[in-house]
Parts: sequence; structure tokens; C-alpha cells
Amino acid sequence: MDAKATLKEFCSAVERRDGKALAALFTEEGVYHDIFYGAFKGRAKIAELIDDWFYRTAQDFLWDMHDPVTDGRTLYARYTFSYKSNLPEAKGGRAMFEGVAIITLKDGLFAEYHEVANTATAFVDLNFAPERIAKIVAKQGAALKARPEMARHL
Repeated sequence: MDAKATLKEFCSAVERRDGKALAALFTEEGVYHDIFYGAFKGRAKIAELIDDWFYRTAQDFLWDMHDPVTDGRTLYARYTFSYKSNLPEAKGGRAMFEGVAIITLKDGLFAEYHEVANTATAFVDLNFAPERIAKIVAKQGAALKARPEMARHL
């Protein structure tokens, strides 16, 4: 597996709203754990995440993966991610955040995709009220706490 090329295809599939292409990078039973929307299991659900969920409230996605590292079992990459929000309070603004992708590999495909990201800056960019940001960040913290095995990636 060429990690750099595979991650480029991953990002490109999201940017062009091609859930089927992104899902093809996963095993049949692969799971995409999205920081906002939760877990999507199986290729059909992963394609739905991209084609429907991502584009429900946003458009014009830009995603770049940086400095991938893999041992053949796990693939790590830093990323920058941005999008133009369709939410009313965002007033057409662009949100950006940085994170780390943590991908479990099986036979050259993604078995699981996880991410850890600082999304608070994106919510400030989107003009979310401080109370709303606090709720979202608390929810993300609780999700991470519920998966203590993810702490080893921090």
C-alpha cells in the first residue's frame, strides 16, 4: 500500500462527494468513526456518511493529509480539514481544523478510521454560541473517554 497515494484518494473522494470511492478504501465491514457523526459500519454506510451526512450542512470541502507513518497495521497522518458551512449562524463562512487520522489496516484496506481533532476553532469560525461549543466539546470528550483505547494515540 502506498500510504500517501491512498490518503490522497481518501481526501479527494470526500472533496468530490464520491462516497463509493471512499468506501472502496475500506474492508467490507470497515468502520469510519467520524468526530461529529459517530460510527458508520460497512461500505454502504460509509458512502452514505460522505454523500449525505457530510454534505447536509456543508460544501466545498478541502482535506489534506500530512506526514503519513505506517507499520503495515496502523496508519497515522496529521490533517487539515475545512469546509464552507451551510448552517444559518455561519453566514456562509469557512471552518477549518486540524487533527490526526488513526487508521487500522487489514489486507491493505482500512478496517477502522478514527480521528482526534481540535474542532473548537471551527465552531468559533462558524459563530457558534459559546454554550453550543461547550456542549459539542463535552460530547466529544465523553466519546473519547468511552473509548479508553484511543488514549494511547494521544
